Amino acid sequence: MLRTSALRVLGPPDLAAVTDLLDRDPVANVFVASRVRAVGLEAWRLGGEMWGHVVDGRLDALCHAGANLVPVQAGPEAVRAFADRARRQGRRCASIVGPRHAVAAMWQQLEPAWGPARDVRPDQPLMATSAPARVPADPGVRRVHPDELDLLLPACVAMFTEEVGVSPAAGDGGATYRARVAELIAAGCSFARIEDGRVLFKAEIGSVTDAACQVQGVWVPPELRGQGRSTGGMAAVVDAALRDVAPVVSLYVNEYNTAARATYRRVGFEDRGTFMSVLF
Repeated sequence: MLRTSALRVLGPPDLAAVTDLLDRDPVANVFVASRVRAVGLEAWRLGGEMWGHVVDGRLDALCHAGANLVPVQAGPEAVRAFADRARRQGRRCASIVGPRHAVAAMWQQLEPAWGPARDVRPDQPLMATSAPARVPADPGVRRVHPDELDLLLPACVAMFTEEVGVSPAAGDGGATYRARVAELIAAGCSFARIEDGRVLFKAEIGSVTDAACQVQGVWVPPELRGQGRSTGGMAAVVDAALRDVAPVVSLYVNEYNTAARATYRRVGFEDRGTFMSVLF
């Protein structure tokens, strides 16, 4: 029988099929699933289009095409279709991120038109835990209060600049980034240890579904690193997240960041896959 496939932009009528596909791997798919859970599939609310690869009338794979290009459950045929559409549309994203096999294949096809990238991170272990932390939690780590936004923001900017390589204040003076930090604080997803007006540890839960959540923005001031602060801090975040947010806590980390990976393993995280990021 002849196999037929097509790519189309998805909308609200596709929500059930999209949710079923995202549920195939709730840990790896938590970023896109969190966006869909929060705002649905209308492009103006989603912050971009949701592309669907349809095979014989059935949804086979997704790609969230917004500020980030994120393939979901994408095999070789779907990757080719997504890359072709992205190439014809022109680059509108700041990064491509997702499971390594899909991102690597997509970037191979897009690099001649979009390259060079500012940075390619081909090996980013995806780690997760569903058990309480194996080490004592830092009792000083707590949820950040809304009136502490101006105190936390410089630490967030420092972390973002160090991790991504550009300042989040570029473009609009940091207004969008400030609003995002405030949103996470208001949602109870921003954690920190703050002493005498100084942030000594911080982390956020950036994506949340009923099945999983994802930690991001883990940061300790450079002069305080190597003292074990992130171990107790992450233990506190994991315990709070498992208690109040979701049954699985995940994150992904650069392979070369051996100190962070060792910290996460001490807390109880285990490898669940590998991500890749291409930054522009």
